[in-house]
Amino acid sequence: MSRNVKCLIIGSGPAGYMAGVYTARADLKPLLIEGMQQGGQLTITNEVENFPGFPGGAGGPVIMDKLREQALKLGVEMQPKMVTKVDFSSRPFHCLLDDGEEVVAETVIVATGASARWLHLPGENEYRGFGVSTCATCDGNFFRNRTTVVIGGGDTALEDALYLAKLCTKVYVVHRRDQFRGTVALQKSVLATPNIEVVWSHVPVEILGEQKGFIKKVTGLKVKHVQTGEERTLEVDGVFEAIGVVPTTELFKGQLDMNEQGYLITAPDSTRTNVEGVFAAGDVQDPVFRQAVIAAGTGSMAGIEASRFLMEKE
Repeated sequence: MSRNVKCLIIGSGPAGYMAGVYTARADLKPLLIEGMQQGGQLTITNEVENFPGFPGGAGGPVIMDKLREQALKLGVEMQPKMVTKVDFSSRPFHCLLDDGEEVVAETVIVATGASARWLHLPGENEYRGFGVSTCATCDGNFFRNRTTVVIGGGDTALEDALYLAKLCTKVYVVHRRDQFRGTVALQKSVLATPNIEVVWSHVPVEILGEQKGFIKKVTGLKVKHVQTGEERTLEVDGVFEAIGVVPTTELFKGQLDMNEQGYLITAPDSTRTNVEGVFAAGDVQDPVFRQAVIAAGTGSMAGIEASRFLMEKE
């Protein structure tokens, strides 16, 4: 089964939804494939204070519901499916969905975002889902009144630590350097929170746990000092890895240009990729800022550029 569309948007989140808003307003009748995580990474963010139009702050899911509602109201067709294969060798572009349907698109906007990075520590796979997580807002409530540890030193790690500190008796933050990389405001908040203890200049070595019958649980995190090599064990119930994200670009390897980290390369001041008629927006092409408001902006840019591209081709 095959269908033809003027614009196919791959991925939701701020970039995907705003690309939908702009292409719908240009009467391109876009089809948006939402993927496995409807709304993208912002849906696992507990509190957002820096998105326009929410002066009192709001939960990430609330903001994404509003953006999705706006796109739907303007006529964006959305499907909760996955794109499994793309062929960008010639226009129109052929994209295969996970239910076997083929979409033939005159333009494509890639807004697949990024996903959490894992450390691949010993014990990580064994206890993933049993005390090991990359999402504090998703799993933090399971560790209420317990002890947890966050690994990392950037904004994600600091935000996770502050969120967990509201739930947990104690929160360790393990960072390989002697100072954080996150924003100053977050650093100050973390350092001023009484039940957060920072373990400077240490790296994680192994996630420890135990299993009784079918029940598995984390019991600790072994860490090592980066200079002395001295090891110690932090007795914790939960381990949260917050070391950044990986762009979701595996699907486009060999077809779209990427940098060494896998982010899609777009032309300066544009969302155009190396393939004419294919555009990229949001975290999938932004290794620097990775902010929801910027993703929404580049999604708008991609929508405008896709509509102009088709006008020029008519």
